Amino acid sequence: MNQENEANRNPFVNGALKLYVLLAYLFVFAPILASFVFSFNSDRFPSIPLGDFSTEWYRAVAADPLVWEGLRNTLLVGVVVGVISTALGFGAAYTDYRYHFMGKQVYLALALLPPTIPVVIMGLAMLAFLSRVNLSGDALAVIIAHVVICAPFAMAVIRLRLSQMDPSLEPAAWNLGASEWAAMRHVVIPFCRPAILGALFVTMAVSFDEFAIAWFVSGLNETLPVKVLGFLQGQVSPRINAIGTFVFVTTMTLLILAQLLLGRPDATEKE
Repeated sequence: MNQENEANRNPFVNGALKLYVLLAYLFVFAPILASFVFSFNSDRFPSIPLGDFSTEWYRAVAADPLVWEGLRNTLLVGVVVGVISTALGFGAAYTDYRYHFMGKQVYLALALLPPTIPVVIMGLAMLAFLSRVNLSGDALAVIIAHVVICAPFAMAVIRLRLSQMDPSLEPAAWNLGASEWAAMRHVVIPFCRPAILGALFVTMAVSFDEFAIAWFVSGLNETLPVKVLGFLQGQVSPRINAIGTFVFVTTMTLLILAQLLLGRPDATEKE
């Protein structure tokens, strides 16, 4: 506590920390910022000095039926994956919160394992499995593969929220005559609502960005990131900068909404 107060009183330390954070953000976002700037550049190839301001590449993207097809697939997969992953994540998190059983640590390790597996290995494994059940190359294959990756994120977000819940709330509801389902509906879910919505946005963002696994299993039902990879394999086009800017803005919007929901105090915390 004394060290924290001393740091707050030292303007040099505060200035150095702010500069460090600023440089870190510049390092991370500089390539994205460059892509955003060049997406409005009239020149075909990124170069300095910049050409005239132009929305030509956005118009070219809007007129490309392949881009619209990829966007439709991405939105469909993202919404379905978000809903299913959030439901599975809530069930897994509530199981961890509510029950004590042998092998619980193994259960948690396995439930949170998929995001730690390299995407190439996961993509090959999903391709092999889905091919066996005749689903490879279908939009359902992408949904299944993305749910496997996204559900642990939803579980982690909701599990953190449940850890802040008073353990006596549910027993109190039961003592007042509520069934387990009624207590779930009127106590647990309302308490977890910010985390549930946050998990929905986070999983949609993860699905929206993911391309490696989708590339293995999508077949002709390519999502937008997979379409971008196809554009890169053909020729370098400024359209990629426009698509990348759109994907980044969409993803950041979803994550910011999730952060606002998760960081907002509820009525019980205000009291």
